[in-house]
Amino acid sequence: MVHADASSFAAGLVKSEVYAQVLEQGKALFEGQRNWVCNLSNASSLLYHGLLSLPRPSSASNWCGFYVLDPKNHNQLILGPFQGQVACQVISFGRGVCGTAAAAKETQLVPDVEKFPGHIACDGNTKSEIVVPIIQQGKVVAIIDIDCAELNGFDREDQEHLEALARLLSESCDFESPRD
Repeated sequence: MVHADASSFAAGLVKSEVYAQVLEQGKALFEGQRNWVCNLSNASSLLYHGLLSLPRPSSASNWCGFYVLDPKNHNQLILGPFQGQVACQVISFGRGVCGTAAAAKETQLVPDVEKFPGHIACDGNTKSEIVVPIIQQGKVVAIIDIDCAELNGFDREDQEHLEALARLLSESCDFESPRD
């Protein structure tokens, strides 16, 4: 059993160490638990607290969570577990950073959201964003979405680690099977 201290991160860790702890704790938390709500809830807490433990700009993360494929409309995402201020509830594929990542099935690393065509501003403090699709059987079932209150808040290192987390979640969760 994993203790609540799983989302405690020691001061002075560098980004790679924080992500390693997120993945290690995630594996332990997801073991024997295939429910996507449980696993995404714990993953959002791990990510949020891990990023807050880092020096800026990563510590300026102001939203961290997930959108999942809407079971009633497979052309849109609905809000899933998250940490941060209230958020948009529905995002169509192809709209904003999240919808673009879902439609393209590719990570979107956005250093300045104001320069991203069609950016959806749920939180006016957000300056940069990274969105990573979670894919099962070739279909997007969810996305990881992290916002930052600083420009250039994320880089390729974040992308690599978040893509590893997306693979872990894909392997660890039973999402509703997407229809063609």
